[in-house]
Amino acid sequence: MTAAVEATVEQTPGTGPAAPYHVPHHSHRDVSGGWLRPAVFGAMDGLVSNLALMTGVAGGDVSSRTVVVTGLAGLAAGAFSMAAGEYTSVASQRELVEAELDVERIELRRHPEEELRELAELYVSRGVEPALAHEVARQLSADPERALEIHAREELGVDPTDLPSPLIAAASSFVAFALGALLPVLPYLLGGQALWPAVLLALAGLFGCGAAVARVTARSWWYSGLRQLALGGAAGGITFALGTVIGTAVG
Repeated sequence: MTAAVEATVEQTPGTGPAAPYHVPHHSHRDVSGGWLRPAVFGAMDGLVSNLALMTGVAGGDVSSRTVVVTGLAGLAAGAFSMAAGEYTSVASQRELVEAELDVERIELRRHPEEELRELAELYVSRGVEPALAHEVARQLSADPERALEIHAREELGVDPTDLPSPLIAAASSFVAFALGALLPVLPYLLGGQALWPAVLLALAGLFGCGAAVARVTARSWWYSGLRQLALGGAAGGITFALGTVIGTAVG
């Protein structure tokens, strides 16, 4: 039920003065994830994929130079791939929503009474009395733009004033993946020659990302951190073993 419906219900004649509305004392988690979820999961994707790639190559008993070149190539390829995929996905979604909004806009202009009745029936299905639902729908439909916004939210589940930006989505995916993928390469760029510092730094990053995910879940930070640490570590260990086997076979 929208705020307008709630306000009207509270002021219905014969029900007495409406009780003042109190804001709940507790706040809910951001179940949509906001910016945190895509950023953390983008970084986690970069961490796991590049760690696995580098350990797989290192398992083939190659030089540290080959490992670092592989890591940088994986960083660049993965970041550009993520950005391109995210841009295409969000742009396609936005174009679909805009096309549906155009259809709804035409329907509101050509068949205003049918759209008003449709909105009233929606409120009735949610428990509002028919007469009150029709009056609320009539008042909300007086402004065409507001009517479009309400129909979009109720029927399409989107806010036409807050559609996602493909450019922002692509840029954030690129940066998040690149930062995650950079961690296992960083020790080599600082002069390291062995694999273990890269693995330790990547595992620490995985634990940190998992702990950050706990902000949008009901799990504790240490559980989420350890879970991601185990999954990322398993991916790195398996690819290292495969790299060793393949390196021995083709050596």
